[in-house]
Amino acid sequence: MEDYPLLNLFWTMLWFFLWVMWFFLLFKVITDVFRDHTLGGWGKAGWLVVVLLLPFLGVLVYLIARGHSMHERDRKQVEEQQAAFRSYVQRTAGSGGGPADELHKLSALKDKGDITQEEFDRAKAKILA
Repeated sequence: MEDYPLLNLFWTMLWFFLWVMWFFLLFKVITDVFRDHTLGGWGKAGWLVVVLLLPFLGVLVYLIARGHSMHERDRKQVEEQQAAFRSYVQRTAGSGGGPADELHKLSALKDKGDITQEEFDRAKAKILA
């Protein structure tokens, strides 16, 4: 370890971190290009060529030109995912009821006289099976 001082280790780690962050940003920009529905095919192809052939300049220009709308697309996607999750939870947990709710409704029908005791027992056995 004497031939590789601590400061060199720090600089190596810093450059590695910046390299990883650069790839993260590059993939984020490429993903945003394909996710944008306002761009046509030629626009997407043009941005992709610029970002891949001139990576540093292309990403910098993309962030300056379209950075604000990039944030809006991210926010819109998160809102759509949250709405889909809420809808799924409401569909599966909210309206289904369960055996206790069905037994309560069945009991109310029997108390009103809409079904007989025998029909109640058969339906109850079906629910509990």
